[in-house]
Amino acid sequence: MTSTKIAFIGAGSVVFTQGLLADIFAFPELRNAHIALHDIDSERLTTAHGAARHIADRLTAEGNASEAASGTGGGLRTGTGPLITAHAQRREALEGADFVINIVQVGMREATRTDFDVPARYGLRQTIGDTLGIGGIFRALRTFPLLKSLGEDIAEVCPDAWLLNYTNPMAMNVQYLAQATGLTRVVGLCHSVYWTIRDLSDLLGVPHQEVTYQAAGVNHQAWVLRLEHQGADLYPRLDALVEQNPELRRRVRVDMYRRLGYYPTETSEHSSEYVPWYLHHDSEVERLRLPIGAYLGIVDENIAEYEGTRDALAAGTPLHVEGTMEYAPQIIHSITTGTPRTVYGNVPNHGLIDNLPAAGTVEVPCLVDGSGVQPTRVGALPAQCAALNRGYLSMNDLVVRAAVEDDPRSVRQAAMADPATAAALPVERIWDLCDDMVRAHGDLLQPGLRATLGH
Repeated sequence: MTSTKIAFIGAGSVVFTQGLLADIFAFPELRNAHIALHDIDSERLTTAHGAARHIADRLTAEGNASEAASGTGGGLRTGTGPLITAHAQRREALEGADFVINIVQVGMREATRTDFDVPARYGLRQTIGDTLGIGGIFRALRTFPLLKSLGEDIAEVCPDAWLLNYTNPMAMNVQYLAQATGLTRVVGLCHSVYWTIRDLSDLLGVPHQEVTYQAAGVNHQAWVLRLEHQGADLYPRLDALVEQNPELRRRVRVDMYRRLGYYPTETSEHSSEYVPWYLHHDSEVERLRLPIGAYLGIVDENIAEYEGTRDALAAGTPLHVEGTMEYAPQIIHSITTGTPRTVYGNVPNHGLIDNLPAAGTVEVPCLVDGSGVQPTRVGALPAQCAALNRGYLSMNDLVVRAAVEDDPRSVRQAAMADPATAAALPVERIWDLCDDMVRAHGDLLQPGLRATLGH
């Protein structure tokens, strides 16, 4: 059997890379895979390579021992283990790849701090800042040049590969890839639907394996349209819990659920940023316990985890790594082996959700098997859910338009259309803020978008 080649772009996101590799090597059929790691940071690449080798040695040994003891090996592998290579040059990593996993964060911690610090000077509050809002806009704009060059490389050296994107802002990035690169084997992956169902199952005291559900919408703002256990609707039980527990009502997503009738598929910290109702009001920030600037703490934690991994490898200390239940390894396994399963993916709409824009990126159930990733048509969303999603996608469209058409005015128009930004600032201050963000990010933006426009 020809070895499956999986290229990791941005492999220096070491902790996430480790989790994905743990998931990949959990499949016996993938333990001979060629893992090609790429990062522009040489220290992080070296750390990722060492961590990958450690995980491969441990998990493949454990898997082989388990199969030998149970007699379930089935001749699926040769016993040689995976080939793991590290590449400073991206095209080398991509050469002949069957799957490309993108986990790049352009600008890293410094750029993320800019996304928070500059808007904060204008009185604009953000919690996560990676999907919509000023943070989402400028994270997208500094990521798009990387996505364009990555798409060009894939088209030349591995045109049949599937690009599995984890980089945020998910919906904007997938739409940009579709419009600017022409790649069609692209799916954006996020764990929010899976973990929402896990959390709801725990809250309701129902084994999550026994829950059937359907969700659809846009990334970080999809909706649980159906939630059932043994054929019974679980929403009435959730309503009763919310009514009995005032602390539950102090969560943004629960507040949105009570008013909209469908549970949103992202955390309260995320969800608060995509609507105009919460972050601008001191009373709501207090009532709903919103952690302003929370993502900066997450960034610091991620760096500490990376440094811990780097130091452990240098000291020869064993790494403790657990699987993450992420979708990319499941997709790779399904396409490689023909095993059918359903995942949630972010893909161009193209009629999947009737009452959302055709060019927008939507999050829907996808069948995956040997034929690839096949999105499911959902039909129409409830009107109130679609109304919020349309605003989200309209802002996304302006950001993508700004990059595709090299139009700096569209950047400002996207910020004007963003619900939380528009709720917090008058229009002249929005334009001033965009100018300051352009100056702060500088060379990370494509040249045509570096202009300052004033009012």
